[in-house]
Amino acid sequence: MPPAAWPWWQDASAVPAALVHLLAETSRHAGHADILREELDGAVGTDAEAMAVEHDPAFWTKRREEIEASRQVSRLTQIAS
Repeated sequence: MPPAAWPWWQDASAVPAALVHLLAETSRHAGHADILREELDGAVGTDAEAMAVEHDPAFWTKRREEIEASRQVSRLTQIAS
């Protein structure tokens, strides 16, 4: 299989470097998404499944209300500024 080439990209050896960069950025942003998930459900690391099993619907209702209240405060702060 010949190396990938684009007319505007003369150095075909840069393609593997671009792929490594793409993988690094993807994992970095996946880490950011994990941080957001941890803030939403309170689970840390690989404990996400345990969090879903350990808490009853009342816990999740209360947690949703806390998140919604936080969103409202953030929205009001943005409107005020």
